[in-house]
Amino acid sequence: MSDMLEIDDNRSELSDEMKKLQLRNSKETKQLMTYYNCAMLEIETKFRVLSQEFSLERDYNPIETIKSRLKSMDSIIEKLQRKDLPLELESIENNLKDVAGIRVICPFLSDIYRMASCLMEQDDIVVIEKKDYIKNPKKNGYRSLHLIVETPIFLQKEKRMMKVEVQFRTIAMDFWASLEHRMHYKKNLDVKMQEMLVAELRDCAEESANLDIRMETVKDYIEENTEKTQKYS
Repeated sequence: MSDMLEIDDNRSELSDEMKKLQLRNSKETKQLMTYYNCAMLEIETKFRVLSQEFSLERDYNPIETIKSRLKSMDSIIEKLQRKDLPLELESIENNLKDVAGIRVICPFLSDIYRMASCLMEQDDIVVIEKKDYIKNPKKNGYRSLHLIVETPIFLQKEKRMMKVEVQFRTIAMDFWASLEHRMHYKKNLDVKMQEMLVAELRDCAEESANLDIRMETVKDYIEENTEKTQKYS
């Protein structure tokens, strides 16, 4: 009986490996990833257009940097397995919302909400999900505004709606998140050291958030006084 169970386990492992191999190399997978890439480029283009428009009309750019990334197939497979989902294309489309990702880095907090509104108000964008980790930070101190949106891509014979995750951060938020990510994956630290670093990073996140608020106040003060000077000159 145990031999039969062992054979079944081996067959299951082999089956999973075959599914992984098929998911990595099939024509359909490459096609789907191309669709995600196209959707990512669509969203990136929208922000580059907005950036040009603000620079031209207001002599001010609310976007510092735009970063994009397409999740690797190894990361996709790992996430499907972690969520106990089938290793199939349908699982990717139906359950994963962050295959294609755009990160918009803004100078100030107000720019984040301005750019998010500009995107959500476009008539070809469907907002699937919104998570505001700025007003409600994660326990570790992480702050960002996350949107999951659907955007159309136009193929030869059809239009497809594809999901893209959009993250909005200030420069300070992005700096903190990048360092926290590096720290998180250091596996050779003992438990006490890890706890100390978690607490320290949380304090750093608070200081970073306060810096964003102070810089916003300085910006508003400069703008108000500039307007008064121009009005009475």
